[in-house]
Amino acid sequence: MKLLQIKFSVFILLFSCFTANAQLQALFNNKTQQRNLTERWELDTTSVRGTFLVTPYKSMYVLPVHWTSLPNEQPSSGNTDPDYIAPAGVDYDNVEAKFQLSFKTKVLQSFLFGRGDLWVGYTQISHWQIYNNDLSRPFREVNYEPEVIVNFPVKFNFLALKTRMVGVALNHESNGKSDPYSRSWNRVIFHAGFEYNNLTIYVRPWLILPAAKNDNPDIGEFIGRGDVNIIYAKNGNIISFIGTHNLNFNSKARGSGMFSWSYPIKNNLKGFLQITHGYGETLIDYNHLQTTVGFGVSLIEWL
Repeated sequence: MKLLQIKFSVFILLFSCFTANAQLQALFNNKTQQRNLTERWELDTTSVRGTFLVTPYKSMYVLPVHWTSLPNEQPSSGNTDPDYIAPAGVDYDNVEAKFQLSFKTKVLQSFLFGRGDLWVGYTQISHWQIYNNDLSRPFREVNYEPEVIVNFPVKFNFLALKTRMVGVALNHESNGKSDPYSRSWNRVIFHAGFEYNNLTIYVRPWLILPAAKNDNPDIGEFIGRGDVNIIYAKNGNIISFIGTHNLNFNSKARGSGMFSWSYPIKNNLKGFLQITHGYGETLIDYNHLQTTVGFGVSLIEWL
């Protein structure tokens, strides 16, 4: 009976993957499938599409199989308040499902000195214990990340890289839970985008804003104070690596690495492999060290 329930869960998840893929391909047709920074962020007059058009932001994918080396069964926080002490651990499975959705829309165009664009973005990452019948298949963690982004097109060379854009964002991320599992942070994120042949590079240092009630005061020591995203695209394959670091270059150095590979299977169907190691797989795992491997389908790529 349990095996039948697992097979049914896998079928439902895979059916949802293919349905979502078809719907997203219809929503983001070929005219909005951008393949470089200029098209993705409308950086010149030939790529401008106006305001309030929903377009892709970060990658979107569904991983029916997402394995972790060490489930975080009893999360802890750097906040020493007794309200943040979790009760007895939860018996989570090593294998769950993971999916990410991410959109953005431009709300103001050429509003700063005739150059800047104002965007609103939203990203949501969900971790679903879909195979855990004993716990009634709960969503283990959902992270909600809205942000407001100001972006400027630029054109100058930095070493061998072509600088395409710079900007700043006000970013909030939380998991929507109550104590002792509440996790959140607010950041001012600076960004720059570069291109070199088939490479695209995003660099994002950030400042963590203080909060009156801090769910995780030491989050920057684990997840880091910035990230670099390197994307390589060729022949329908898109490979990316995102690295974060806390900028401590001693025994307290921490961060994470995420390798992703989107590869064509047939027509618009693309497979997706994701491997991570380090801290911050989710907000509830911000200070939890683990390795994860996920397999699934890519819905929308970085580029």
